[in-house]
Amino acid sequence: MQNPPHRTARNIKKIILGIDPGIANTGYGVVESHANRLASRGYGHIKTSPKTASEMRLKQIYDAVTDLIAKFAIESIVLEDIFFSKNVRSAFILGEVKGIVKLAAANADCPIVLYTPTQIKQAIVGYGRATKSQMQKMAQALLHLKEPPRPDHAADALALALCHARSYKVLELQKKYTQ
Repeated sequence: MQNPPHRTARNIKKIILGIDPGIANTGYGVVESHANRLASRGYGHIKTSPKTASEMRLKQIYDAVTDLIAKFAIESIVLEDIFFSKNVRSAFILGEVKGIVKLAAANADCPIVLYTPTQIKQAIVGYGRATKSQMQKMAQALLHLKEPPRPDHAADALALALCHARSYKVLELQKKYTQ
């Protein structure tokens, strides 16, 4: 009888959903990570109308995120961990959208991972103060895309997913050795 193949963090295929939350435009990016290969499985944005009541806009985002989780068999969802906001109203709205995304993840038994903007930039570009253009070009290169990802919300979401794809192996090893 042959032993089953050894599963390590290196050879596990992982499907990651990055979400850049916003009430008008919520960006999403789906990245598949397998061994040292990265591939985009899709990206875009969930657009809502300012003419629609906020609770209905949140429902639209929730439904769309739930559909993405099911469609791509998502294993992890990544959000940006924001420490500061200049506009209090925007911060509250952003918090509501993040809460909706977290609820969709919880209902699908899908873990949420948070990274700071500096961690994301370091994981993608290698420099914590990288520009948006540098981030888009690196996402394009890492995912072998014909052009930089657009719109900006989708590019940011892909960067979140890429950050986790390049970091989760280290996080799993840390968890294993601290237990």
